[in-house]
Amino acid sequence: MILIPELGLGWLNGWIPLCLMYLVIGILMLAFPKNVVKRLYDKTGRNPRPRFHIITGKLLALGCYALIILTPLKVSGPIFILGSALFAVGLSGFAIALFNFKDTPMNQPVTRGLYKLSRNPQIFMLTISLLGISIAIGSWISIFLLLVAQPFSHSRILAEENACLAQYGDSYRDYMTRIPRYFLFF
Repeated sequence: MILIPELGLGWLNGWIPLCLMYLVIGILMLAFPKNVVKRLYDKTGRNPRPRFHIITGKLLALGCYALIILTPLKVSGPIFILGSALFAVGLSGFAIALFNFKDTPMNQPVTRGLYKLSRNPQIFMLTISLLGISIAIGSWISIFLLLVAQPFSHSRILAEENACLAQYGDSYRDYMTRIPRYFLFF
């Protein structure tokens, strides 16, 4: 692991797992019914986030993505194995969470599957996937950018939870008291 990696375009860079991640997401979105995809991206009832959070979060994410795309994977050694394992766990967990979401009736909050362990497994698992890629490229700065960007995701999560409270009322409030926001962290 190094602080600032040597950047360059290459065939064996971090763009490979990043593209795989978005390919899986795209295939699932195409395979799911349109009403499920619409519900997944529905912003009705969400309070708008402060513009500062949106811009700062996107800039940090863009920096992390640029580093991932331009940094070679460290294919030899334990760092690559650890990063690949985290990436696989995160991507698998994200797919499972999407199926849990899809299989929940439209008029109910999602509370089954991974949603029994976390109120926000999709975002958490995508973060784990990106952390895995950042480790596989051996970049401390990429990990730093990813972790610093997370509080800006948190404001989005709070807005989603408020929208769910408005939509589902006491059933979602009860769910919030029983289930942590990020797996082990309330």
